[in-house]
Amino acid sequence: MSTPEQEVEYRQHRFSPPPGATEIFLVRHGESAPAKASTPFDTVDGQADPDLAPEGREHAERVGSRLADERISALYVTTLRRTSQTAAPLAAKLGMTPETEADLREIHLGEWENGLFRQYTHEGHPIVEKLWQEQRWDVIPGAETMESFNGRITAALSRLAAANPGRRIAVFTHGGVIGEVFAHASGAKNRFAFLGADNGSISHLVVSGDNWMVRRFNDTSHLQSPFG
Repeated sequence: MSTPEQEVEYRQHRFSPPPGATEIFLVRHGESAPAKASTPFDTVDGQADPDLAPEGREHAERVGSRLADERISALYVTTLRRTSQTAAPLAAKLGMTPETEADLREIHLGEWENGLFRQYTHEGHPIVEKLWQEQRWDVIPGAETMESFNGRITAALSRLAAANPGRRIAVFTHGGVIGEVFAHASGAKNRFAFLGADNGSISHLVVSGDNWMVRRFNDTSHLQSPFG
């Protein structure tokens, strides 16, 4: 007696990166030291360059443990030391030396650098309200234009993707940068839709040519406070 052929099953599709695509883990640096009017931060090219706070060093250790087994091929940091300090535990675990990508540094806040943005946000400065209404950093006097900010970020990530086809890389960067990357990738009309990635969070982007695919945003499970 013949056996009926086994019926073909079609399972739901599971995502896999296109051939040659680059997976990029964007890590926001750990919490940095608090701003104090009495002790202004050091600066690099006119931008505030605080150290990590003790809480930020804990964030860095947890990021290192989370990503240690994720087949990372290269590490990148910016010119601001809070990113290299955050990358240090993972770099030590992997035996890698991070490369510096200056164009992924934070938005330049012009006259509001060196802790003034934090102060004026806390005090409810009227320009802060305008910033959120217009979804533009450059309402701040002397701040970098949105066009310049977006241009340098997209160029830098495209450059890193082209240099790492078919690989996974970790980029230690800043909250404003991550917000702009994911607004760009998703085509969000709200330019600040992804602003607010937590310190020590991990976001995941897949870049295949001009196609930027969002896989995960603001993952904080390794920090044990995902709904904090």
